[in-house]
Amino acid sequence: MPKSKSFTAWLKTHKDQRNAIGDLARDVAADPDWPSRKGRQGQLDYLEERGAITAAIETLDRAWDQYEAYQAAQVDA
Repeated sequence: MPKSKSFTAWLKTHKDQRNAIGDLARDVAADPDWPSRKGRQGQLDYLEERGAITAAIETLDRAWDQYEAYQAAQVDA
């Protein structure tokens, strides 16, 4: 079974989407300081520390929920 992608790698595959998750993916891809290995809470903290708007924080939470569903589907495959 192939190893599932990290959250950041998974998120970057959504860069072409024209929605909030696509916007977040483009922002993350362009941010050299993005805490790829800090996990959900570390990434939420990162956004909050940088004064991100509420919608960006909510989008990250939604993206993590979708990522966890992706991971579960990988296990079931």
